[in-house]
Amino acid sequence: MRSRFAAFARQDEAYLLRTWHPATRPKRVEFERGMRWVTLEVEEVTGGSTFHTEGTVTFRAHYAFRGRRGSMHERSRFTRDGGAWVYVDGDTLN
Repeated sequence: MRSRFAAFARQDEAYLLRTWHPATRPKRVEFERGMRWVTLEVEEVTGGSTFHTEGTVTFRAHYAFRGRRGSMHERSRFTRDGGAWVYVDGDTLN
C-alpha cells in the first residue's frame, strides 16, 4: 500500500499498472493535474502475511489540490498474483 501511495505521488504509471490485478487493471492511470499526495495514514490491515492470499488495507491519503487540502478514505482489497501482492479494488469510506 505504501509503495502504491508513493507511486501515485511520483505519478509512476508503470509501477501502478504492474501492481494492479489484471482483472481490474485500467489501460491507463489518469493523474489529476495539480494533485499533490502528501501523507498516508494506514488505519487497519487484515490478512497480508506470508500465510494469506488476500488482505485489506483501510487508509486515509492526504493531498493538496489547487491550494486546498483534503483526504481520501478507502478500504482497498489486495490479493496475491504470481506470488506478488496486487491491488484489486477499493471502497471509498466517509
